[in-house]
Amino acid sequence: MKIAFIYNEKKIGTGAHYINDLIALKLRQRNIAVKNFYPKTALMDPPAHLKGLANIFFFFSLLEHKQEILRYSIIQGTTYTPLPFLALSIPVVTHFGSTTGGFLKATPFAKEIEPATKSIWYSLRKSGVIKELNLKTRRPLRDIAEIEYYAAEKAAAVVATSEKVKRELVAAGISLNKIEVIHNAIEDYWFGKPIIPSQDSPQIVFLGRLGHDVLSLKLKGVDRLIHFYKKFPNIKKTTVCMTGNKALKNWLKKELPNHTVFTNVKKDLIPNVLRPLAGGILFVPSRYEGFSLSLVEGMSQGLIPIVYSVGVAPEIIRNGTNGFIVKNQNEAIRRAKEIMSNKIMRRRMSLAALATAQQFRSDVMISKLLDFYRRVLRDKRNTRP
Repeated sequence: MKIAFIYNEKKIGTGAHYINDLIALKLRQRNIAVKNFYPKTALMDPPAHLKGLANIFFFFSLLEHKQEILRYSIIQGTTYTPLPFLALSIPVVTHFGSTTGGFLKATPFAKEIEPATKSIWYSLRKSGVIKELNLKTRRPLRDIAEIEYYAAEKAAAVVATSEKVKRELVAAGISLNKIEVIHNAIEDYWFGKPIIPSQDSPQIVFLGRLGHDVLSLKLKGVDRLIHFYKKFPNIKKTTVCMTGNKALKNWLKKELPNHTVFTNVKKDLIPNVLRPLAGGILFVPSRYEGFSLSLVEGMSQGLIPIVYSVGVAPEIIRNGTNGFIVKNQNEAIRRAKEIMSNKIMRRRMSLAALATAQQFRSDVMISKLLDFYRRVLRDKRNTRP
């Protein structure tokens, strides 16, 4: 079995970037031949409203590698990235960690923001963190959403990383029979050292990407995070985030009391930051996640999640046992106070979060992926004329 991986290089790693690297590494450890193919040549320099099409066309530069890619058993890409190869005889697998259509639907315009946090956006604009309350156009993202669904429809098989993503694909008309739910995994170093949830003074923690422009900041719920932090001025808070927005980094460090900010930390060093905080609260304010790696990563360090119903959360969180799923900011604040006021409950829930994270070890994901690849190849053989 030989797998050709198609995806883009990123200066700041995204969830998709880390997962692709992890899958490739672990497949090679199972003696599976894997090669990553990256597009290098931009085919157009478009105005803003055509950026989505430019991103799509970008991957057609990979056709120069067509003869080499034809020697592989399976072509795998992230959502629409294997688009140029859908017509080849080799089965194409497209991997959906999220859908652009899903997060477009979930990310509100400024006028639709919940009243509790709406004023925060005006403060961020006044401070220069954002230039606008809404993107000038969502057309590039709508173009990408449509082509993602097209790629899923034409691919031999689709991997969805959560039941939520699977439902989004089915709602878009993708055949249920071709979709396989295989949860993402986190790297082995998250499980490298024992965790002891024995904090007497629990902290509030945010872990993950915060976005950079107004749409991605809304998507990640930065207004909810700021609102939540401000409700606990005397509690220590730790933010471990990735963002390309320098003004936001400076604002977070300056404006929030009892707050330590780590930005763009090398990923394998993050457990060293979080491990001493075991027993604290992990707040996940996102309006949309396809999977939410940061949720699982935080749980693997004994943090107790308070999370909106995004990504894999509804599949793994049991209220009052290993975390809480909340519907609004008031509920999130109430649950945080409940956790912080009960040391016995805090320790119990921290240990349960640790136990839940164990199901996201990389060997579990890779075993499921290999079984999936074998089925794809078997189905391909069975359909040959």
